[in-house]
Amino acid sequence: MAAVEDNEMSVIADDMEPSFAKCLVAGGMAGTAVDVTLFPLDTLKTRLQSEAGFWRSGGFRGIYSGLGSAAVGSAPGAAVFFVTYEFVKSLTGSLLPESLAPVSHMIGASAGEVAACIVRVPVEVVKQRAQANPGQSSYSVLRRTVTQEGFRGLYRGYLSTVIREIPFSFVQFPIWEFLKKSWSRRQGKLVDPWQGAVCGAISGGFSAAVTTPLDLAKTRIMLAKVGTETARGSIPSVLKKIWRTDGMRGLFAGVGPRTLWISLGGFIFLGVYDKSKAVMSNVSKDVVT
Repeated sequence: MAAVEDNEMSVIADDMEPSFAKCLVAGGMAGTAVDVTLFPLDTLKTRLQSEAGFWRSGGFRGIYSGLGSAAVGSAPGAAVFFVTYEFVKSLTGSLLPESLAPVSHMIGASAGEVAACIVRVPVEVVKQRAQANPGQSSYSVLRRTVTQEGFRGLYRGYLSTVIREIPFSFVQFPIWEFLKKSWSRRQGKLVDPWQGAVCGAISGGFSAAVTTPLDLAKTRIMLAKVGTETARGSIPSVLKKIWRTDGMRGLFAGVGPRTLWISLGGFIFLGVYDKSKAVMSNVSKDVVT
């Protein structure tokens, strides 16, 4: 009986294997939904992590500063991530036994982050600088960054972002996939999008909390003045400096807003992603029939 159930689940899963177009559209919708909806929490997190301090970085003023850059960059960044993630996960999954499925999820998520950061980092640089300087628009921050640092300045913190995202994805996506699979087996059918969203909230919140020091280092590097030691992008030196001045509490600055933001973000992001795929699958079936 168990073998029959496993077979049925695998057939259903194969039917739900997302195409390139579905990943592209669903990923773009998910990224835009979460970044725009939860932008104020992201702003507060950035200001709490700023070396200048929360109040000098704007406090509660202008919590939508930088929204323009986030709105423009969310869809392509998320779309690139999910297209890469699903492709690499499928490829490695066909080469590895079922017992090593979490490994394929980790590899897929890591590849997705490396690819997505090509789009995401310039957006993040502009967004975070606008968040920490609420009197400036995204466009003025972009122009000043390119003028002072050249195109390369838009990629300051690329390595630190990738180093942050890979451990985050290593934790988040295997947990997300495991929770969905366990829930599916328990109820005898694939999880609904809202159930996938709950799994996303749990996996995202946990991952966010444990990777906060890496996120803090990334934020400090992106916000640092040109020519400073922090701006050169050495994560160990940035974390060491924070540890010396503020201790363990300093290393987890912004952990509350970050965990809340990414828990809610995981719910919206992965829920919208699953829901979008389901809607597109239903539309495809209706067209065929």
